[in-house]
Amino acid sequence: MSDYTLSEAATALRDGSVSSRELTDAALDRAAKSEAELHAFLTLAHDGARSSAEAADTAFASGRDAGAFQGIPVALKDNLVTQGIATTAASQILAGWVPPYDGTAVARLKDQGVVIVGKTNLDEFAMGSSTENSAFGPSRNPWNTDRVPGGSSGGSAIAVAAGSAVVGFGSDTGGSIRQPAALCGVVGMKPTYGLVSRYGLIAFASSLDQIGPITRTVEDSVTALEAVAGHDPLDATSYRGDRPGFRDGFESGVRGLKIGVVRELTGEGFEPDVEAAVRRTVDLLSDAGAEVVEVSIPSVDVSLSAYYLIAPAECSANLARFDGVRYGLRRDGETVEEMMTATRADGFGPEVTRRILLGTYALSAGYYDAFYGQAQKVRTVVIREFEEAYRQVDVLVSATAPTTAFEIGSKTQDPLSMYLSDICTIPSNLTGHPAISVPVGLDRHSLPVGFQIMAPALGEAVLFRVARAVEQAVAFEARPPLLEEWS
Repeated sequence: MSDYTLSEAATALRDGSVSSRELTDAALDRAAKSEAELHAFLTLAHDGARSSAEAADTAFASGRDAGAFQGIPVALKDNLVTQGIATTAASQILAGWVPPYDGTAVARLKDQGVVIVGKTNLDEFAMGSSTENSAFGPSRNPWNTDRVPGGSSGGSAIAVAAGSAVVGFGSDTGGSIRQPAALCGVVGMKPTYGLVSRYGLIAFASSLDQIGPITRTVEDSVTALEAVAGHDPLDATSYRGDRPGFRDGFESGVRGLKIGVVRELTGEGFEPDVEAAVRRTVDLLSDAGAEVVEVSIPSVDVSLSAYYLIAPAECSANLARFDGVRYGLRRDGETVEEMMTATRADGFGPEVTRRILLGTYALSAGYYDAFYGQAQKVRTVVIREFEEAYRQVDVLVSATAPTTAFEIGSKTQDPLSMYLSDICTIPSNLTGHPAISVPVGLDRHSLPVGFQIMAPALGEAVLFRVARAVEQAVAFEARPPLLEEWS
């Protein structure tokens, strides 16, 4: 049961071959056996999960069916606000904070009778690519516990890969869903900006953040997105138009589609095994009837620099609210200023502090135009070049990350090297376009390789269509070898 897909679990629940309580107990049992090694969760909601599972079983028994997530064990990244369950964003400044409300995405899942297994570990305030920046300790990759799971949604990716949840939800600001999904051998999807409400997502960079699902299959990703997408008046940036049909042409294959391979997302810095897996996958798409062409998007080379000015600038403004006055950590001081200074110094970790300082500097008088303003101009160029590319092709493809999972501690002293882990994923956050990572093989160290598919705004249907074709052609079925130990 711990290895069920969402589709399999939903079918089993409805035909009565398994109960939600059994599914939930299986997920909690897997977590109990694996957590000492993986540290995927910051909070395991044992009592609440079992209570929700029993409520779901009662609903099924009485003929009530609230939706696809009724009775399904789910793991939520710990920057998604949950009423009655501690939400820390993996930061000491929010340690022990229990929100009085649910975020919109969480509320929509609860309306369908979801079972929240727990809140997962992340890089503090979602700032990182390895889940090593958590104030509560790093997480480890279920394929090899000496390796990172990716970040910042590493805990959710681990939970799905290890069987502690059927589905995970995370946030993606510069690749924080797709990159850990790639490193953990699961499917991770970032929707079009505004398609899923950000209300109740603890903000990192508001113009970049987006909530999305981590699943075991592409079909499950579609179902998960359907459950949480849609306009929300509580989010001023929420998309107001009709929700696109995510399943349009889902099983149609790629014959007749034009697929662009991004030239700038290959070559130096990309591991040979990663590039080989991407080439094999592109060849399979060509064999399936797609027209494959190379596409140049020159601004990709400077997108990383633009991102690491825009995101820290927005984070410096968003994190100003954590001041010790209203909630969270509070340190003593003789004046309000001293109290705030002491609180923030003790409450924020080194990576968060680094980004606040960088962002504040970029926004400061005399430097705004040279740094933040220039970065926004570069962002506009990135958007225009991607829009031009989508006039030539239906989707763009690349590796999800330039490497497979790297060793824990190998990049913590070199921030630039860590930032380069997001080179493939950042452009879709700058543009606001949807993107998905699908596992397509293992490298020589038996670590998963992710294949990224990008589509234009509201192009989720063609995105899922190509992702489904990749999934069928590659037939990736490998599972972390440690699952045998924890079964």
